[in-house]
Amino acid sequence: MQSTSHAFKDNARQAVGDPRIRKAMGLMKPGFQDRRARALSRLPEFERLREEGKAIKDHVLANLDVYLERFESKVVEAGGQVHWCRNAAEAREAILGICRSIGARTVTKGKSMVAEEIAINDYLEEQGLTPIETDLGEYIIQLRNEPPSHIIAPAVHLSKEDVEQSFREIHTWMDPARVLAEPRALVNEAREVLRRKFQEADVGITGANFLIAETGSTVIVTNEGNGDLTQTLPKVHIVLASLEKVVPTLEDASTILRLLARSATGQEFSAYTTFSTGPRRPGDLDGPEQFHVVLVDNGRTAMLGTEFQEMLRCIRCGACMNHCPVYAAVGGHAYGWVYPGPMGSVLTPSLIGVQEAGHLPNASTFCGRCESVCPMKIPLPKMMRHWREREYESKLQPAAYRYGLGIWAWFARRPALYHLGTRLAAGLLGRLGRGRGRIASLPLAGGWTGGRDMPAPQGKTFQQLWAERARGREAA
Repeated sequence: MQSTSHAFKDNARQAVGDPRIRKAMGLMKPGFQDRRARALSRLPEFERLREEGKAIKDHVLANLDVYLERFESKVVEAGGQVHWCRNAAEAREAILGICRSIGARTVTKGKSMVAEEIAINDYLEEQGLTPIETDLGEYIIQLRNEPPSHIIAPAVHLSKEDVEQSFREIHTWMDPARVLAEPRALVNEAREVLRRKFQEADVGITGANFLIAETGSTVIVTNEGNGDLTQTLPKVHIVLASLEKVVPTLEDASTILRLLARSATGQEFSAYTTFSTGPRRPGDLDGPEQFHVVLVDNGRTAMLGTEFQEMLRCIRCGACMNHCPVYAAVGGHAYGWVYPGPMGSVLTPSLIGVQEAGHLPNASTFCGRCESVCPMKIPLPKMMRHWREREYESKLQPAAYRYGLGIWAWFARRPALYHLGTRLAAGLLGRLGRGRGRIASLPLAGGWTGGRDMPAPQGKTFQQLWAERARGREAA
């Protein structure tokens, strides 16, 4: 996927002015936030599970090589094969090699963000193969030639009218007079089209929510059952996963599964939770003849031992973006790459560089909601601050911004001057906004006043109020 993260400001400006995005993002609170809150209210041990999940992932990251090697040995023992890939190019080549080994022409795909990360669809098409997304949301955006705008709801930015238009444009062999006004009709049409694709596919590619070292099993969670058909009907099942998805035992996977669906969609469990271990065995009624796991690093191991290691605890639930005011204002496409929202603001610079994605860590109010709702307790605001520091140290920010911070730091190291300056500035701004209580336009603050008025300061400064409170406590 080609990154446009460097153009985040322009992307965001366009998104804020798009009424379709505003309407779609307005549905996120009842669709995600409220359902998550209700699910958590029914699970009093949720906080304990968060601590347990965090401990499991921290233990894995401290012993990642051990568990990955154990996972590989168990996959091989079950009759499968593991392909180790340092980067996206190696992962694409490994998948292509497997497909060509059986003369594959059609590939069905379950939902996988790592597949987006390595741009496998575009690559397979260039090599003469036909990849078909089978998750409904992914299928819709594939028809529209768009990237996902959310990691668990890829078409959240679209209305049913958008979907109807796409189906009519692409499904041209169907009756043009058919009625597609209701969601059920759209789902039924997609089911009819995809059923044939499942039956024709030579290879099925799925992602993995977990890789279990104890058994060599892979786990996917879906609400549509498409993942099961993708991995059982074709001759070959390819699991595409990043290294940090490994967990030690079945019990550990079960613990984190109790966190995943509740945090993502407000369900106690997804409709389908599927464990796969190796290819079809003698006596099995269905299943693939070959089972391959393509393990992708693509920058993950470089995060180990750094201030960004905790990001590797992420289980891709999407809770951080579901509660983020910035994501709710601009949607996912504005972030310009695979991973949007707060988790993307940390992970994207880690994987493609702060030079390309340095704007993303600045797209935060630091309200802390992302960390408070994260089931794995990832300190996202802290890591965004680290990226801001790196961006500043690399002189990637505009000169005016850097000089402005330098001037502020000079005053901040001289408290008497700082207090005098803030009193004078507050008094001046208060006079400018006299009578209205707000300032419509202000030099050097166009980024704020271009879209809203600035409240005019009133009364005393924070330092003055704090000093008065301290004197009051001393007097008491």
